[in-house]
Amino acid sequence: MIVSEADLDALLLTLKVAGISTGLLLLIGTPVAWWLVRTPSRWKSLVNAVVALPLVLPPTVLGFYLLVAMSPTGMVGRVTTALGLGTLPFTFPGLVVASVLYSFPFVVQPLQTAFAAIGERPLEVAATLRANALDSFFSVAVPLARPGFIAATVLGFAHTVGEFGVVLMVGGNIPGQTRVLSVQIYNHVEALEYAQAHWLAGGLLVFSFAVLLCLYGFNAGTVKK
Repeated sequence: MIVSEADLDALLLTLKVAGISTGLLLLIGTPVAWWLVRTPSRWKSLVNAVVALPLVLPPTVLGFYLLVAMSPTGMVGRVTTALGLGTLPFTFPGLVVASVLYSFPFVVQPLQTAFAAIGERPLEVAATLRANALDSFFSVAVPLARPGFIAATVLGFAHTVGEFGVVLMVGGNIPGQTRVLSVQIYNHVEALEYAQAHWLAGGLLVFSFAVLLCLYGFNAGTVKK
């Protein structure tokens, strides 16, 4: 059998990490995107730059600094240790944290674009009907920004599935715990097991192409409407 049990374990772990990370990304990224669109703060450009940093920063650089921050002597590591959680590097929770940070702009930026496209008029109408800010957000902004939420979910999930540098630096290569699909492909290549690497890499290639095809098709349909 070309696809081994280790390959299946890596696939299941990858889907688990991507699913949890995408949920967290939407939970955290939605208020951040809304704030960036609505705020007049002078700190907006700085926050935008921080959010977009993973787009231009080499994954190994981000992974290295996360590793330092999560170490027993690092800022995050001291907090997690004090809370009795231990340290995050080379654990599943650490893998999720790294994935969330690395995929953050892929969720926030589509949401920003969708929120910005709403404009002021629908929110002003909601205000005249005595809707408060929270009601306006959930009853007006969220439904109108549905294409942005779909794009953010798809891109966040797909990007997390394909991560390598950050997850290898922070999670390592522990079977069943932190060995995701991209790391498993690397292992096969290192061992000169090209047939197994082809199956996994080809699967990711088809998955990535299908995701982009569906996303562009959905966006084209939305524009026509």
